[in-house]
Amino acid sequence: MRCRRCSKPAVINMRQHKLALCGEHFLGWIPAQTQRFIKKYEMFDPGETILVAVSGGKDSLSLWDLLLSLGYEARGLYIDLGISEEGYSSSSLAKVDRFVEKREGARLKVVDVKEVYGKSIPQLARERPEQKTCSLCGLVKRYIMNETALEEGAVLATGHNLDDEAAVLLQNVLHWQTGYLLRQAPVLPSTHPRLAQKAKPFFRFYERETAAYAILRGIDYIYEECPFATGATTIFYKELLNRLEGRSRGAKLQFYLSFLRAREKGFFLRMLPFGPERIPSVNEGLELGECERCGQPTTAPGLCAFCRLWKVAEAEVG
Repeated sequence: MRCRRCSKPAVINMRQHKLALCGEHFLGWIPAQTQRFIKKYEMFDPGETILVAVSGGKDSLSLWDLLLSLGYEARGLYIDLGISEEGYSSSSLAKVDRFVEKREGARLKVVDVKEVYGKSIPQLARERPEQKTCSLCGLVKRYIMNETALEEGAVLATGHNLDDEAAVLLQNVLHWQTGYLLRQAPVLPSTHPRLAQKAKPFFRFYERETAAYAILRGIDYIYEECPFATGATTIFYKELLNRLEGRSRGAKLQFYLSFLRAREKGFFLRMLPFGPERIPSVNEGLELGECERCGQPTTAPGLCAFCRLWKVAEAEVG
């Protein structure tokens, strides 16, 4: 297999694009495509500060590396969840620290959940067996990411790739979660003074492509999945989509891009009881109030879900 640009041995064959590239041309192709997506979807401008949520994995570290190489003011945010099982959190943070050491000017902020709020994610999960650990973790991370992005005056960027987005989309379609479908997009504009804009610059790259980028760039990342992710529904949906991709190349990309086109045409808006057809916004149909405790947006009266969680936790400690 030869590179389509120079005929050197190819390191990756992207069948959905009918494109095979050598290492040099692949490392040129990924940034060029990312920049094109950033511009097309108006994710952020060159002068804006970008806060990259990093986990120590290939996607988030690759995104941070790429944005820095493109000249963006990209800072990192690592949320220490306190997952001691298999040394997961400490190993993840070590990968992030190693990344920062090798890149001049890279700035990292670490938020230790237990230190700031009093309990780690595993502690919260043990106290609330009725709630899934991934659900609790997601709630905490979303809150901290939004809060930190607001403090930094930054756009929040995450390393979600096409496999991630397609799996979430499949789950939402199977259950016809129209509210979630309306709010799934490559860029989520700020619709409230206390909501940071969010962007997913890697949303069109397959997971194997971000992995190839990380390897070719020499990025040392954590390979292991979170210990609590075992049996997660998103992993199951990824497996289903991988089987489909094996039978029909480009299926995942076509599935997600077709959804975006339908969304832009207002297809999902027709399922909701309001307004003329128009391109839906991220919080279409939601009445956002402000949490009485922290001021962040919430659809619930009184306290937001995050503050309700910690109010209960504080009461149990007391």
